[in-house]
Amino acid sequence: MKSVRENTTRSTKKRPAVEGHESSGTPAAPPAARPAEPSAPVSVPAPAPAAPQPPEREDAWSYEIASADASSDLTPVVGANLRRLRLKRGLSLEKLSRASSVSRAMLGQIELGQSTPTINVLWKIARALAVPFSALITSRAAGRTTVLPASRAKMLTSHDGAFSSRALFPFDEPRTVELYELRLAPRSVEEADPHPPGTVENLVVNAGVLEMIVGSEHHALATGDSILFEADVPHSYKNPGDTECVMYLVMTYAEKSPA
Repeated sequence: MKSVRENTTRSTKKRPAVEGHESSGTPAAPPAARPAEPSAPVSVPAPAPAAPQPPEREDAWSYEIASADASSDLTPVVGANLRRLRLKRGLSLEKLSRASSVSRAMLGQIELGQSTPTINVLWKIARALAVPFSALITSRAAGRTTVLPASRAKMLTSHDGAFSSRALFPFDEPRTVELYELRLAPRSVEEADPHPPGTVENLVVNAGVLEMIVGSEHHALATGDSILFEADVPHSYKNPGDTECVMYLVMTYAEKSPA
């Protein structure tokens, strides 16, 4: 009689090698060989999507508009601005069409809010009207109030720094009336070239004294005095005093006659 130890050992040897299968009296067939998996290719990171190229000048505006609030419809805004600016310049649809290379029919549809112009078309119209692009797409709400902080004022200064001019109006579009604050250092003179025919200057001295030279005319102005003159001739601002002269100037341009 064989020992229990031998039986145990022999039983153990008959146990199939594959787990999960019950023992049958015969050795289990070896599992079918799996087809060799192809060697894994070298991992090459996918090329990152190309960064968007900086848009051209015209497309840059399309990018800005696309990122704006989608709920704001620019079609009526552009139409109203186009009609207002065209009439302000006394241009017929036909004349604006020739100047902008945009068809008369398209211009009429834009003004009526029946067509949304492309960015390229808007640029052509803006150039023909000689206005900033923003003048066509900015909503002009009735009674809008605009604050111009002194810290962000548009300043023009003479090469020697003796004369400075600060615009007191927004540069959103060309206008026929402009308001400036002028400052002239003591014992200084600022020469001005003639402006287009019909341009009028209305100036008031807020502080100091001023000698205003218009053509061959000389006018002495004290604090509080004002002067109105046709500015289509050479003119000069002269400060004969020992303190800075501060002036406020209203410049009015001639209205264009209707076409």
